Amino acid sequence: MQLRPILSSLRHHKLTALLLMLQVALTCAIVCNVVFMIANRVGQVTLPSGLAESELSMVQVIGIDKNENAQARHAADLAALRAIPGVTAAVAVDSLPLSRSDSSYGTCDSLETFIRAMAARSMEDNSGCVQPSVYSGTPGELAALGLKLVGGRDFLADEYAQAAPGWTVANVPSAIISRALAERLYHGRDALGRSLYMGGRPPMRVVGVVDTLLRPRLRTPDVNQYSVLVPSVPGDNEVTYVLRSTPKDRERVLAAAANALTGLDPDRLIPPDRMRTYAEMREQYFRHDTTMISLLLASALGLLFVTALGITGLANFWVQQRRRSIGIRRAIGASRGDILRYFQAENFLIVGGGIVLGMLLAFALNLILMQHYELPRLPLYYLPIGALLLWALGQLAVLGPALRAAAVPPVVATRSV
Repeated sequence: MQLRPILSSLRHHKLTALLLMLQVALTCAIVCNVVFMIANRVGQVTLPSGLAESELSMVQVIGIDKNENAQARHAADLAALRAIPGVTAAVAVDSLPLSRSDSSYGTCDSLETFIRAMAARSMEDNSGCVQPSVYSGTPGELAALGLKLVGGRDFLADEYAQAAPGWTVANVPSAIISRALAERLYHGRDALGRSLYMGGRPPMRVVGVVDTLLRPRLRTPDVNQYSVLVPSVPGDNEVTYVLRSTPKDRERVLAAAANALTGLDPDRLIPPDRMRTYAEMREQYFRHDTTMISLLLASALGLLFVTALGITGLANFWVQQRRRSIGIRRAIGASRGDILRYFQAENFLIVGGGIVLGMLLAFALNLILMQHYELPRLPLYYLPIGALLLWALGQLAVLGPALRAAAVPPVVATRSV
């Protein structure tokens, strides 16, 4: 296929070709960034929590009597909940991943780094300190939640202490940390047996490492897995009970749990919206993200559709304008394949010019999004993927008009005025 006739034709239709190139360029820039945003949102929505999500249900209870012995009440409630048929485990916890109830404390790998961080009044600027989320709960929390130990052991019975009302963490001797936090604090060294300095309390010894434990409220990707479990029994009248059962039994277990807890103390509050499965809580947490994914996907598909319509409309217009020249080419020996390849090559050049400009616009748009919406930098591999997508779209859009042009008999095309 000679390019000279194609380039000559495009020079005679500069404005039309330029407008189509600009449309392709804008589509390339927007779609690359939109797809990147969708990928980020999907990655966030599908983040693993580390829990046995499909087997967990939660009931939040709010006690009214401020003088009530919270420890005794929790023990009685847990005994009743564990007696429900189908419940394999029940624990009281202060918070859960994606629950939005976050307790975070400055944590360092040594006393020296903790002192330096306190003097600088910043945990973030010190390489040996971070601010992880802290979870506490009654004995059996690790197994009930389905957390996977990758090193060390669970807490011993004599390590548990009761937190004062309004506090999450008591003075406890040990801690279990997430793998991500262990790598951040100890830089590849074995975390087991090392000291952990948290919030000015006496040092805790790391006795276990769990594979994954997401924060109650997500922050940035590099810190979302920074979590600590402590053997601190909740001391407030407001507490969340977590029940583990088979997925099919969750709704029945929730109803039975509400009846059991009301029977023990009918005066306390059990908000209906706080009786839910973990899957429901996760869906509610990411509801905004899933809605945004749908909107972004619809926008990208709509823009691609409009671009395809533009390519198809222009190709149809040019076929009508060139019926006589097509007939002449057919009359002097051009085959249908030659005519088809001509229009495909012409479209390839126009879309290719738009893609080159679109790549530059994609980077410029990404810089704006990074500055105003804290979006990460657009990876380079999105550009060739976007280019291939638009080239394929262009070839499909022009295929119909090109086939119709190639199917016109030479005699009919030559008689056209």
